Amino acid sequence: MGDPGLRVYTDGACSGNPGPGGWAWASSPAHHDSGGDPATTNNKMELLAVLRAIEANPGPLTVVMDSTYVKDGLQKWSINWARNGWRTKAGEPVKNRELWEPLCALRDARKGELSFEWVKGHSGDPMNDLVDELAVAQRDRYREQQGPSAAAAQGGGAGKLTDLPPDEQRAERRRRDPRIPDGHLLAVLGMPPDRLGGWDPSPEADAVRAKLRDLIAGHAALAPDLRVVTGVRPGAELLGAEAAVLADVPFVAVLPFPDQDRNLNPAARARYADLLGRADEVVQLERKSPADADAFRKAMRRRDVWLASAVDEAILVWDERDDRLDRLFADLDVRLGAGLTVLHP
Repeated sequence: MGDPGLRVYTDGACSGNPGPGGWAWASSPAHHDSGGDPATTNNKMELLAVLRAIEANPGPLTVVMDSTYVKDGLQKWSINWARNGWRTKAGEPVKNRELWEPLCALRDARKGELSFEWVKGHSGDPMNDLVDELAVAQRDRYREQQGPSAAAAQGGGAGKLTDLPPDEQRAERRRRDPRIPDGHLLAVLGMPPDRLGGWDPSPEADAVRAKLRDLIAGHAALAPDLRVVTGVRPGAELLGAEAAVLADVPFVAVLPFPDQDRNLNPAARARYADLLGRADEVVQLERKSPADADAFRKAMRRRDVWLASAVDEAILVWDERDDRLDRLFADLDVRLGAGLTVLHP
């Protein structure tokens, strides 16, 4: 594009799946629009925000969004979807086709004057914050119309998270915690190397990695915005990161504190560093490294609780005999229910 034209920011918000939601676009505090729906999803609101922004703003236009689902769909996935009769690689119907089709048609009709950018949500960008506020206001307007139970924790500032259903708790946590990555989040956690064939390459580890790759690929077929979340610690977490790379699915490395690799041998540290460099995003939860073994255990426990509350689904590599994982399993089971898969090595 020779003329960058107008820059428009977009965002969507939703409580529940489905539930009350809102969408918004804005190029300035004086030029914006927003709307909502009493029963929708976050992805629908993100799509509708971009669709309405393009419809309302003719001429050269840069659309800035914090949804990788919409940006990657417009620039990558939709090409194959349309070619395959709006079906995924797995042959499943594309979700939200009723919004994707008109959006892609607009993109094609205005080829050469549209461009798309991504910005991390809740990262301090004033325009991203503005459209978030507009979308949340619409969501809360529809939530209020549905009565007190739907209006709990309105706007994220009132009420307790524990008053909300699990799906709404996760959505509200994401709104409040900018460290939580975007997308449909799948955690991979589980046993350390001593229960997976040891620290060196082994047939046991290879088999677990292959199973994880197949599971991740299956999840990606159902959720195009899938991102694997893993701590990249030796064992199941590291194998999960490698499996995500093999499945061509982006992964996020979640580090509980700095220099997590300080006690690894040179070969393990090199493997860890290589994967960290391949991560789509790195999230560090705490600034200080633990001073002793007890502080280490507590920091890892805080990390596990954060992950269990942030992700949509999880794969736990566990033989159901290693009691070191009993507490983690209980956390994931309570928070995710059917969203938890136990993979036996």
